[in-house]
Order: sequence, then structure tokens, then C-alpha cells
Amino acid sequence: MGLSDPGPVVLALDAGNSKTEVVAVGLDGTLRGRSRGGGFRPAVGTADGAERAVAGLAAPVRAALTDGGAGPGPGARSGPGPVRHVTACLANADLPREERELAAAVAAAGWARSTEVVNDTFAVLRAGLPDDGSVRHGIAVVCGAGVNCVGRAADGRTHRFAALGRASGDWGGGAGLAEEALWHAARAADGRGAPTALADALPAHFGLAAMAELIEALHFGDVPAERRLELAPTVFALAAAGDAVAGALVDRQADEIVALARVSLTRLSLLAEPTPVFLGGSVVAAWHPRLHERVVARLAAEAPRAEVVVLTAPPVLGAALLALDAVAAPPAAHAAARRALRA
Repeated sequence: MGLSDPGPVVLALDAGNSKTEVVAVGLDGTLRGRSRGGGFRPAVGTADGAERAVAGLAAPVRAALTDGGAGPGPGARSGPGPVRHVTACLANADLPREERELAAAVAAAGWARSTEVVNDTFAVLRAGLPDDGSVRHGIAVVCGAGVNCVGRAADGRTHRFAALGRASGDWGGGAGLAEEALWHAARAADGRGAPTALADALPAHFGLAAMAELIEALHFGDVPAERRLELAPTVFALAAAGDAVAGALVDRQADEIVALARVSLTRLSLLAEPTPVFLGGSVVAAWHPRLHERVVARLAAEAPRAEVVVLTAPPVLGAALLALDAVAAPPAAHAAARRALRA
């Protein structure tokens, strides 16, 4: 893009488990720069864990700012220059302590004059809410590599879950579905469990002949652990083809999504009023019919006044809108950012 006179910008980061996206947006909402990076998995609470994780964001931040002509970015200790504010919506910023440590690390990076760090699920919520303030309450459920949910009432109260995995009661997401599918496939192959086509399909995905080969390959690292996430689409494909075990996993994922939304609606006293429930993340955005239809039907039964909205805009849009909110940008700027980032 390389504008000769970019003017002041805000910086928005959406750093998820599998990828990071950074955009530089002018105060008028125009897209000034954009870049991508790898997943964000901070070891917050360990020595220098937050600092090391934020340092890993420096390259995509620098690329976005350079693309937009906004200056050298990270590493230039002369100050943030034209970057007015940075909003970082980060995966794994699940507890107040994690948010505080990551916010301190982002501020110390010197990318902008002011900073805000929130869990990345808030980006989905903001992307769904209108910019004119006509609706200020809603629920956001993210089902991508992992699963999480946040809610906000019109008076600003929020509700969220710890979202630390099975230890905090979570189930599902692409990674969780893959783990469950492997468990069922292994038991089907050795006779302990019900028959399922997963026992043949999962090893075949990696070019292997049987579950015994896949189990060994996973154990020794011949198939890297991060590649397990690739198996989630197979679960949905087999569920659609009528496999009972895969179908039960998809049904449970739908029920978990509904449970997250229902609890947030209840805790925020929103069951009695029309409330949007925004669904984001790669799993729900794929519009798997069995999953989507069950979510809609179950939510209609348990929260009749809730409205399911699947968001297809990139989550970084929500981060950009939050950044524009922070600098009191005019409504036209929000509209321009939506157009640019939906394109």
C-alpha cells in the first residue's frame, strides 16, 4: 500500500491459536497495512513468558506498519510515531492475570501511545455488534481450534469462562473434536469401542493403513501433534455420511455451543430480551448443516429470544473496531473499516 503520507493510524491484532492477523487502520477507517503471522500460545505466568510471546508478534506488526508507510514499528525505540492506539485481541488471555501481564508486555513494546489487551473472543463480539450503539448487548461463541464464549450486557457487565481446557470444563473445538475422534477410532480398532469409519479414515488422512500405525506415528512424533487439528473436517464428513460415532461428536459440539450461550445469557439476565448470539471460528463458519441446525434448534428451545448470527468477517475486524472505538473515531470510520476488512 505504501502511502506517502499515511497520517495517524490505529493498530489491531487478532492473535489466535493457529494464526495472527495484524492491520493498521487510519482514523478514517481506511486500511493502511495488513500482515499475518503464526499462532499465539503464550506461557503467561512463567519467567518472561508474556514478553517472549509478545516479542513473537513483532514481525507481523512491523510488516503491517511498513506496508502502510506508518514507520519502522517494533524495534525502533524512538517512539510509536503515528500509531495512536493498539488493540490486541489475544488467544489464551483467559484470566485477569494473563490479561494484565500481556497488556504490560504490549505496552512495553512501544507500538502505540495507548494499548488495550482483551481475549480474542471479544473481537468476535465487537465485529457482530452494530457501530451506531443501537444494540449494545450480545453473546459471542468461538469454535475454531478451541472453544470459548463471552457475553456483554447493555450496561457494560460481562460474563466469560476460564476457557483453560478440560480442567475448566471445556469440550470441543477443532482440536478437541480431533482428540475425541482419535480416542473413539483407537477403541473401535482394538475392539473396546463401537465400530466407526473413523478407524479407517483418520490414519488414511496421513497416508497410513491402520490406527495402530497412526498411534505409533503420533507417539514418536512422526506425525506432529499440531497436525491432529487436520482431522476435524473428517469428523464432520463422516457425520454427514451417517457414521453414528462421528455424528454423536458433532451433536455434542452443538450442545456445548448452546450450553455456553445459555449460561452467559442467564448470568447476564438476557434470556427475556432479544439478544444476538454471534458464532465465530473456523468450525462454525464452515456451516456444517448438522452442527448449525442443531445449534439453532436447541437454542430456540432453551433461549427463544436469542438470534443466531454466524460471522464470516475476519476476527481482526472486531479488533479494528475496538481500536477505532478507543480513539472515538466517527461512525463513518467504522463503516469504512468494515468495508475494507470484509472485502
